[in-house]
Amino acid sequence: MKIARYRYKQKEYYGIIDEHRLLSLPDLAKPLWRKLPSRLEDFIALGDQSIEIVGRLHTNIRDSDVATFSVPENEASLLAPILNPPKIICLGLNYLDHAAETGKTVPKEPIFFMKPRTAIIGPDEKIVKPDFVRELDYEGELAVIVGKRAKNVSASEAGKYVFGYTVFNDVSAREIQFGDKQWTRGKSFDTFAPIGPWIVTKDQLTNTDDLAVRTWVNGELRQNSSTRNMAFKIDEIIHQLSRVMTLEPCDVIATGTPAGVGFAMTPPRFLKPGDVVRIEIEGIGVLENQVA
Repeated sequence: MKIARYRYKQKEYYGIIDEHRLLSLPDLAKPLWRKLPSRLEDFIALGDQSIEIVGRLHTNIRDSDVATFSVPENEASLLAPILNPPKIICLGLNYLDHAAETGKTVPKEPIFFMKPRTAIIGPDEKIVKPDFVRELDYEGELAVIVGKRAKNVSASEAGKYVFGYTVFNDVSAREIQFGDKQWTRGKSFDTFAPIGPWIVTKDQLTNTDDLAVRTWVNGELRQNSSTRNMAFKIDEIIHQLSRVMTLEPCDVIATGTPAGVGFAMTPPRFLKPGDVVRIEIEGIGVLENQVA
């Protein structure tokens, strides 16, 4: 199931996307005498029952409910599906092909770093390039949305703590990232975490080990890889992370980027105002943002 946050007639909603219609989940629940939280983050925090509720409501949709509570997708504006995650946790050098193109060795254990939630923007919002940033780059990534609190979780149990998946762009100011010798400042600017366009629930995407990951800049294919090239798969990532920190509902885990980033090209090709970055992940959808 695709679950989105959206704006319609100046009001925000969350709901499911069904045949190019947006159906508000809290509104669909009313005829069944079920009250749902008003925010998507609070709905996800319901834990295991959240996906069960979505499935039950979708199964029991009546034609009259669709007519009353749906809006055409093209009449609404999709928003970042997660706006205020407790944490945005990112992986570095997690693709074999990306490590190879940069001349780096794949780490023996996952390399983690953080991005602030103030960097988040949604589909079709602008990535803002500050005047003093010269080397602006893209990184198309599969992101995991955590569904419930997780601590010291085994890899075999990790899937139980996932709510769903979305597309993520780990935008980076490379001269700052590499100049600092660590990654936080160069990846933390406002607008440097585009995410969306929606969340696909885990029951709809049961195998994430071989999903196509592609990134275009102005229509030119730059990244063309697959999650099969990930050094650490999602179950192992959640296991390793939960040994270090408590994962919470709505945490975003960006799982790394494949080969084809701008700084690794010869010569390097960085983003400039007017460029359009389009990232597509198989089974999820397309995230597109323009640089301003």
